[in-house]
Amino acid sequence: MLTDRVHRVRIAHLPTPIDYLPRLSALLGGPRLYIKRDDQTGLATGGNKTRKLEFLIADALGHGADTVITGGAPQSNHCRQTAAAAARHGLRAVLVLKGEAPKPPHVGNILLDELLGAELRWSGDMPRDEALQAAFEAEQQSGHKPYLIPYGGSNEVGATGYVAAIEELQSQLRSGYLPICHFDAIVFASSSGGTQAGLSVGAKALGIQSRILGISVDKHADVLSELVADLANRTAERLGLNVRLSAGDIEVNDNYLGGGYAVVGAPEREAIRLVAQTEGLLLDPVYTGRAMAGLLDLIRKGEFSKGQHVLFWHTGGTAALSGFSEVL
Repeated sequence: MLTDRVHRVRIAHLPTPIDYLPRLSALLGGPRLYIKRDDQTGLATGGNKTRKLEFLIADALGHGADTVITGGAPQSNHCRQTAAAAARHGLRAVLVLKGEAPKPPHVGNILLDELLGAELRWSGDMPRDEALQAAFEAEQQSGHKPYLIPYGGSNEVGATGYVAAIEELQSQLRSGYLPICHFDAIVFASSSGGTQAGLSVGAKALGIQSRILGISVDKHADVLSELVADLANRTAERLGLNVRLSAGDIEVNDNYLGGGYAVVGAPEREAIRLVAQTEGLLLDPVYTGRAMAGLLDLIRKGEFSKGQHVLFWHTGGTAALSGFSEVL
């Protein structure tokens, strides 16, 4: 195993299943579409951050922490999963959420954060990194031993979860779990970079030739590809892997940024409804809805051929759907 040399706690329900999407594939008339169900990792409705948290929580415990601190948008899936992982391991969770506290009733991930026992702090006008650092220092001054988890869990510790994930995918393909042994492309939402960095490192180390395509939900391609490459190289170094990647090795498509982060438009609405009504699967409004909208458009433009096999990696987030009911 590529990740055997680093500590890990077992949280996720793994391996996550891979489903074929026959009705959506037929409707689009393009490649055969499959979906990797990381919405079923099992931690407080699941999601991709659970894989990262197996390594982040292990690192926090190794450092003797009694509190984990992280931050995100009000409907952050990462924050919800961090709160759940902390509760499972007897740690306090402090979540620094962007902006001002919304008026009750609370819905979506905010409700779940509260149920999971997290302490919610709101950053107001303070820049996110300053707000996180202020929370960290306040916890230290109060006598706690805090451990800071970056936005999205995306550092070299968290990205290790997706090195392990692509190794899991390779094992599934080699076992005969599916009637195919290779995906021509793996498509997913990319934002803080940890998922794409881990997948890229793992694919390079294992010699996997699949196209690794991140659909950006909030950053321009040149910025995100640099971020991912840097994170990938730090992850590979941590794992002792002889892998180096440049920004040119990282494929990011930023044509689907729409109105900006968490701004739901017509493409996201169409993708969420189409997948729900053809396959009975739920996507989220911020990440997988936007990434699927990008994939649908690429298929309609002939980017993928009819004989190809394409895997859409579902990174979770459906707990946030009720928080976007007015725009959906």
